Amino acid sequence: MARTADKTDIPHRLTEAGYTLFTKLGYNATGIQQITDQAGVPKGSFYNHFDSKEAFAAVIIRNYVDWVHQAWATCVEESPVRPQDDPLGVMRHIFARFIRHHEQAATPGCLVGNFAAEVADSSPMCRAVLATAMQEWRALLGGLLQQAQQKGQVRRDADPAALAAFFWDAWEGALLRMKIEHTSQPLKDTVQLMLDQFFVPDSSSHAN
Repeated sequence: MARTADKTDIPHRLTEAGYTLFTKLGYNATGIQQITDQAGVPKGSFYNHFDSKEAFAAVIIRNYVDWVHQAWATCVEESPVRPQDDPLGVMRHIFARFIRHHEQAATPGCLVGNFAAEVADSSPMCRAVLATAMQEWRALLGGLLQQAQQKGQVRRDADPAALAAFFWDAWEGALLRMKIEHTSQPLKDTVQLMLDQFFVPDSSSHAN
């Protein structure tokens, strides 16, 4: 196999291969040999860069979370409305883009949700990374929800952090239904119910 002077090349190829296989097959059904074959590198090189399959998976989860953060920031930047003017409109734009992504993905679903279901009980290392990821995502949405509350767009009788957690829990469940039913309708229904019904302030809170 061709050698490369770029020390980041092999770990990059391994993590790209791991992401593809973990997304398609899951963690437990994916072996080190499959990963190195997919990456086109010798099996022995895996342990030159990663202490274990578990540590490797934790890196891939973190990479995925970082990608979601970048996608979130891009969606906010490209939104036709600004967070300070219409935070609820920004949320609609973000999740419309996320739904489109899942509709176009070869293997739809959330890597964090998949790993949470498969390895959270058996891997303390992965569980810690997953917990941090979900906390960060709740914080992103919670910030927009707090701004929306200040604008009177979202009910004020619940903490924005609690509303954000409720939304993400529903979103992850909808992603599982999407995988089973092969339709993005559960995602669309979740966004519509949350933003247009459950989070909407009632008339009495509007009057205060």
